[in-house]
Amino acid sequence: MLITDVEVEGYGRVDVRLGGGRVVGIGRPRAGRGDVDGRGGALLVGLHDHHVHLAALAAEAASVRVGPAEAGNRDGLVGALRSGPPGEWVRAVGYHESVAGELDRWVLDDFAPDRPVRVQHRSGALWMWNSAALRAAGLDGGGDGGDGRFWREDERLRGFTPPVRLDLRGVGARAAAYGITGFTNADPHPGQGLPELLSLLPQRLVVMGLGDAPVKFLLDDATLPTPGELAASVAAVRPRPVAVHCVTRVQLLVTLLALEEAGPVAGDRIEHGSVIPAETLPWLARLGVTVVTQPHFPEERGREYATDVDPDDQAHLYRCRSLAEAGIPLAAGTDAPYGSADPWAVMRAAVERSSGEAVDRRAALDLFAGEPQHPSRVRRLTVGSVADLCLLHVPLKEALDLMSADVVRATFVGGRRITPTE
Repeated sequence: MLITDVEVEGYGRVDVRLGGGRVVGIGRPRAGRGDVDGRGGALLVGLHDHHVHLAALAAEAASVRVGPAEAGNRDGLVGALRSGPPGEWVRAVGYHESVAGELDRWVLDDFAPDRPVRVQHRSGALWMWNSAALRAAGLDGGGDGGDGRFWREDERLRGFTPPVRLDLRGVGARAAAYGITGFTNADPHPGQGLPELLSLLPQRLVVMGLGDAPVKFLLDDATLPTPGELAASVAAVRPRPVAVHCVTRVQLLVTLLALEEAGPVAGDRIEHGSVIPAETLPWLARLGVTVVTQPHFPEERGREYATDVDPDDQAHLYRCRSLAEAGIPLAAGTDAPYGSADPWAVMRAAVERSSGEAVDRRAALDLFAGEPQHPSRVRRLTVGSVADLCLLHVPLKEALDLMSADVVRATFVGGRRITPTE
């Protein structure tokens, strides 16, 4: 394939030839027609979403969103849960207590008594079921159903609910429109059948826990291991890298102590880094562990964070610029569907951050330009590089000014176009 008249960093306006899944030539434009006329737009490496939950994202097509932005309040939640024919299962996602307070089976019975309802908390960690759902699943006997609240029991519950249609083709098409050529799936316990399921996606995949991908460790404060226990678990999977879910101050401290004891390896990651106290920055830098963050969360969840997050932690939420300035390897993921799936929205949030955490526009783009296995190592388009590419309508400077998915014109994986032809 020959892509003519594109802007490539370090080369200017050039033609780019692809072959065998790689870039095989970059040179001055020649007279004649190519396979794709770039019209002076920038040609970049494709974006990689370094933290996403693909099956959950694909299930959104069969779900009702009931978060603060969608449901708004109690009446909005009740209306959403009662929509659709009586008796059919309702799968609701994105819930936060600011909508209608704490939910359990009896509250949900009052909201929607005539159908099985299950509501997932915005964190993804908690499901709340009403009595009709518990009865339909056979979980209402012997105290098994309890109050209808299930904390991190997705694997167990999966066999008790009707199959959910997974719109993986839609996920892939929407991601291609964003310029995404690869995903890192961050589920903590991926089933062996997950790679086959996700093979419907046209993007490249890294699945945590499988192959040579990082092994995911999910920490919760209520069941937090000691640093020594976590170090032993980390040592048991070496030489593979680990990706440790850290959303609280204490989870981060336990993880750093464990990595210190077990010894870090290339590719170790902190997922989220929701609360990173300033005094831990030199420690993180010395260990060389990469932080894969979500700089859009303070914007998307700012109202809730103002009341939910301890005042002592407010200044340390989802650091970005301070991590980079401290020499800490940094990348970003959308955490979709628990955050926006649009990486350009994440970039805008990173640029517009307050409290000194904003990064410049190029640095924001680079958060999604890293190598799949080493997210902070930024890829550049050169001869010999893999032909996972994103063609823009406009030159790079204009694209950085706009910082919008509207600038994406075409996306290529291994030299094959995965967006519809014009």
